[in-house]
Amino acid sequence: MRVRRVLVATAVPAERDAVARAFPSPVEQVWLPGAGLTRTADGWDLLDAGVGPALAAASVSAALTAARLAGTPYGLVVSAGIGGGFQPKAPVGSLVVADRIAVADLGAETADGFVPVTELGFGTVTHYPPRSLVRAACQAAGAPAGTVLTVSTVTGTAARAAELRARHPRALAEGMEGFGVAEAATAHGTAVLEIRAVSNPVGPRDRAAWRIGDALTALTEGFGKLAPALESWNRHDDQ
Repeated sequence: MRVRRVLVATAVPAERDAVARAFPSPVEQVWLPGAGLTRTADGWDLLDAGVGPALAAASVSAALTAARLAGTPYGLVVSAGIGGGFQPKAPVGSLVVADRIAVADLGAETADGFVPVTELGFGTVTHYPPRSLVRAACQAAGAPAGTVLTVSTVTGTAARAAELRARHPRALAEGMEGFGVAEAATAHGTAVLEIRAVSNPVGPRDRAAWRIGDALTALTEGFGKLAPALESWNRHDDQ
C-alpha cells in the first residue's frame, strides 16, 4: 500500500536540490504559512526546514499542520541531509539510515559528566523509526542502520567525538535537524525516518577533509533508490 504523501525535510537548499535531482522534473514551488515547499512531479514535498533542531521542528510542524487542515495529511516525514560520520563505520561519501534518532546534548552537565534530560525526570531523547521502514530503506540503498545523533553544536575535537562514541556506541553519524524533525512528526502522529550522507569525519574540524559534493551526490543517488521503497512502505507492517 502506497504511503499517501511524503514530506522530506532538509536544512539548506543544496540538500533540497540534491534530493530533487532524484525525481523527474518539473517541480512546483508551494508556499505555506511558515513553510516553503518544492513539490516534485511525483508528488513528493521537499521542505526547506532550516538549520538546527528548533527551526526544523517548527518548519515541519507548520507543514504537517497545513497538510492536515487541507485534508491531505502526510504519511511519512523523512529528515534528509549531509552530516559527519563516525569512522570507520560511516566513511565519507557513504549513506546511513537511522534506526534511532537521538539528541546528544539535551540534558545537564554535572561533576560526574553529562546527564540526559530523561534522567532528570522529563523529556525525550530518542525516537525510533518504524523497524520495517528502516529495513526497507537499508535494503533499497545498501546502507547500514544505526544511531544518528542530533547536535546543536557540530563536533570539532577528538575529545568530543570520543565522548559521543562512549555514550552512543552504535552512532554512525551526527547532524543538526533529525531530532527536531522527529519531535514534530511524533507530535502529529506521523512516521519518521532519517537519512544522512556523510560529508566529513566526526572529530577535529578540518575543512580540507570535507567532501560536500560527494555527499550531495550520494544523497541524490540514495533517494533514486529509496523513493520506490518509501512509497510502497505500509506502516501496518510493524503492527
